[in-house]
Amino acid sequence: MSIIKFFKSKLYRKPPTMTTTKIKLIPNPHYQKSGTKSYVHLMRKYGFHPTKEGPFIIGTVMQQTGRQYTDKPIGGRVHARQVLQKRSVDANEVGQVGADDVQNDSMYLAQIGIGTPAQNLNLDFDTGSADLWVWSTKLPSATLSANKNHTVFDPSKSTSFKNKDGSTWKISYGDGSSASGTVGNDDVNIGGVVIKGQAIELADTLSAQFASGAGDGLLGLAFGNINTVQPTAVKTPVENMISQADIPKTAELFTAKLGSWRDADEPDKGESFYTFGFIDQETVKASGEDIYYTPIDKSQGFWMFDSTSATVNGKSIARAGNKAIADTGTTLALIDDSTCKAIYDAIEGAYYDNDSQGYIYPTNTALDKLPVVSFAVGDKQFVVQKEDLGFAEAKSGYVYGGIQSRGSMDMDILGDTFLKGIYAIFDVGNTRFGAVQRKELHQNLSAPPQ
Repeated sequence: MSIIKFFKSKLYRKPPTMTTTKIKLIPNPHYQKSGTKSYVHLMRKYGFHPTKEGPFIIGTVMQQTGRQYTDKPIGGRVHARQVLQKRSVDANEVGQVGADDVQNDSMYLAQIGIGTPAQNLNLDFDTGSADLWVWSTKLPSATLSANKNHTVFDPSKSTSFKNKDGSTWKISYGDGSSASGTVGNDDVNIGGVVIKGQAIELADTLSAQFASGAGDGLLGLAFGNINTVQPTAVKTPVENMISQADIPKTAELFTAKLGSWRDADEPDKGESFYTFGFIDQETVKASGEDIYYTPIDKSQGFWMFDSTSATVNGKSIARAGNKAIADTGTTLALIDDSTCKAIYDAIEGAYYDNDSQGYIYPTNTALDKLPVVSFAVGDKQFVVQKEDLGFAEAKSGYVYGGIQSRGSMDMDILGDTFLKGIYAIFDVGNTRFGAVQRKELHQNLSAPPQ
């Protein structure tokens, strides 16, 4: 067979165009840290019962469903529902949790393009969820006029958009807040990697808690088995990158480097980015260490791994059978009460404050007086950088700790407080999580225990 005939034959297939990309994260200029509000957001997101005192609780309300009868005080069926509530200590009353009580803003946002021509939106990249939803022109005019700081996706202006008839989505939390809408397919450009026909979840309803956020939506990086689209879940952007061979077969992964918020002007600490399809070798080289990998359990849709020990100032704390998930959509780190207490017992003047619903410690505590804290990723310890042990201003003269109680949950949530101290590799193809201790962040502290 001639060369020309071979290229014309069905035996030849042009290899797919593969690319890799680094997409820089944008610090949210409207973000204002609040420890208590961030903790309340996590109570909503994960639905856990707090095991420590505070104004926010998980309460029970009676909800009525079914037909309404005018001749009876209660009609239809009644069942108990667990909801997040706010307790007023002075009035001894329990009421609703308002939008202002919840820290719904994202610390970091990433710009992506959706449609043809591309409409650029700033989204929250979240490894703790699996939906790609956006503000859309399907939202009520009252919602759009009251929230003019958002970029809104208009499917009618995209020549590549197609409705996904019969599909809907809904993200709902225990306090009744929710976001929901319809589904379509369109091209999504993430830093030059173009995903063809990605499912886009268009918001047509947003509760006040969702509407109060600064971003234009969310891009989930967890596994598709927790995607909320009905009647059939859709593939996440990363899953489509892999199935469409948009990224190399040898690097079916993405990575996250989250810079320090307070040092955002320093290139070595402040640069925040994700990569898709490759590992940033400069970041790995700067650590002076090899990447450490541990298997993940994706059965619950999360990036979950074993974390059976922790250390405080070199003293090991055994936590048999403990699991943790890496969640870039969470600002704090939530751990078991016993380990949490051990950390703050090592800080002079620290205590649990009921009003703040969290551990706080004196603002004037010097970094060298803070403990060296580490958590296991598999069999290796990784240090939390000391500057992130303090998250936000609490009551006068005190700072709200970046590590708090996970309440009734049986797993740790290792959010940005932990992740800012490492370079994280989310290896989808090999179902494993990788980490490198960022040397520039702990070089002046005690060496991380092994």
